[in-house]
Amino acid sequence: MDLGPMNDSKVDYPDYAHKVARKVKVNKNNIGILVCGSGTGMNIAANKHKNIRAAQCFNLKSTKLSRLHNDANIITLGSRLITKKNALKFVSVFLNTKFDGGRHLKRVKKI
Repeated sequence: MDLGPMNDSKVDYPDYAHKVARKVKVNKNNIGILVCGSGTGMNIAANKHKNIRAAQCFNLKSTKLSRLHNDANIITLGSRLITKKNALKFVSVFLNTKFDGGRHLKRVKKI
């Protein structure tokens, strides 16, 4: 489900981070994808929501570990910092990596 923006007009990125975070919170199986210039603003805004674990991913290792160890449910990407090709790779890894659980579960519960 694409929550926008639907055109190239300037927008306030927190509005979209909050929209996505609310959708992800509704169902624990939902995964969100957020993109802004650096990925940082979206990450900060999304993480304001309870039960959201947004991870700013900048390479394959950070992406995989965000799911394996932190059970991240939103990936944030910086369009000015990574290529489209890499962004698509990171999203694929994020979507296809499952949480390891085990020793990481107690830590995630503390977040």
